Amino acid sequence: MHFTLCDMLSDLTQNAVEADSTVIRVRVRETDQELQVTIEDNGKGMTPAELKRAEDPFYTDGVKHPGRKVGLGIPFLIQTAESTGGSWSITSSKGTAEDADKRGTTVEARFDLTNIDTPPVGDVTGFFRQILTFDGKYEMLLSRVLERNGHVTEYTVSRSELLDALDLAAEGTFSDVGSLALVGQYLKSLEE
Repeated sequence: MHFTLCDMLSDLTQNAVEADSTVIRVRVRETDQELQVTIEDNGKGMTPAELKRAEDPFYTDGVKHPGRKVGLGIPFLIQTAESTGGSWSITSSKGTAEDADKRGTTVEARFDLTNIDTPPVGDVTGFFRQILTFDGKYEMLLSRVLERNGHVTEYTVSRSELLDALDLAAEGTFSDVGSLALVGQYLKSLEE
């Protein structure tokens, strides 16, 4: 089991990056009562049979992680959502790079934060910083809505804009500790 919901969401987002996605959208809406998350990508996608197998914790294709006997990202999502009064859905369409606009996977989840068995949310800005720095050439669009005590904080961030702002667009990655620290500080400032 993951220690926080953000740990689980990081694992699921990494799946999107590793599926050869060029665009990944992550939306997080949090209130005192619930956390709603959508992770949408235009990666390879899955057939209905592959999606069914991905829900089985004792299945892994062995390609992404050779030697691993289990794949637990989606099964942990399902178990956590179902056992704590939340909900989940996954839709996917298989395709090739040429039809990237018709392929991909969308994972949606809602977690009841009032349920005693729901793991803590965790550090959302740390989660965002982590997923922005996964290796690969892709665009990531983050949307965040935080509703607390009648106050709403809302922002969007794109990976390409952050890379441009830090003069790292040519590299295509956040390559040093200084840039990672700046990204973390910027994300935390958006939450205030």
